[in-house]
Amino acid sequence: MIILITGVTSGFGKAMAQKLSADGHTVYGTHRREVEPINNVHYIKADVQNEEDCKYAVEKVLTEQGRIDVFISNAGMGIGGPLEFCTLEQAQKQMDTNWMGMVRCLHWVLPAMRAQGQGKIICFSSIGGLMGLPFQGLYSASKFAIEGYCEALRLEVKKHGIKVVVIEPGDFATSFTASRNSVAGPEVHQAYPSYKRSLESIEKDETGGLKPEFLAAKISKIVNKRNPRYHYIISTLEQRLSVFLKAILPPSWFAAILGSYYHL
Repeated sequence: MIILITGVTSGFGKAMAQKLSADGHTVYGTHRREVEPINNVHYIKADVQNEEDCKYAVEKVLTEQGRIDVFISNAGMGIGGPLEFCTLEQAQKQMDTNWMGMVRCLHWVLPAMRAQGQGKIICFSSIGGLMGLPFQGLYSASKFAIEGYCEALRLEVKKHGIKVVVIEPGDFATSFTASRNSVAGPEVHQAYPSYKRSLESIEKDETGGLKPEFLAAKISKIVNKRNPRYHYIISTLEQRLSVFLKAILPPSWFAAILGSYYHL
């Protein structure tokens, strides 16, 4: 299969590119900065925040291969901090990368898949796209947007033979933690004294989380499924349980549990 993945520099993207190319698929991956090349992976310099870059990446694959069988929207970033102290520019950047980056690519991928009469779209949300995470509100908002967009898209493109899958990872040990743009400053911590402890807990969970290769193996199976599920929560049992509890508990009960976890 011909596969295009956004954001293959590190983390999930790199692990997926390695696994899927090893499986024998033809893999293209977008990147913004220099990368250590993976054998049999075709690299495309492109930024999902740039419309022309997204168009170029999709057209390059179509020109060289004639089709895109699987598109994986993986590129993303995170901004952490109390929402009151997150700037409007940070809010725009968060949505522009995580949500609009996906939308820009799909703007060019969808017509090609519709013309083919088949295709598989795999978009990365998060457990944070199923519940609003304190001090990660902008990140959760961007992932909630992905959930809503894909829910609508799935219904619209079904008759064209296009499958839409949403991936909801929990905590993983990747470079995402180190690259998170976290709000800081005395005023922030004075207004929200629990923020420091919460951030420490978040980072501890992430650095001690699952390995990206575990997720890549799951994606490999999803790529090869004829009829994949709509959603896949890829996480520890404890985090899957949290999603289950949110679905069955009264909102105020679940809020109390989540608040306690984040030291609120």
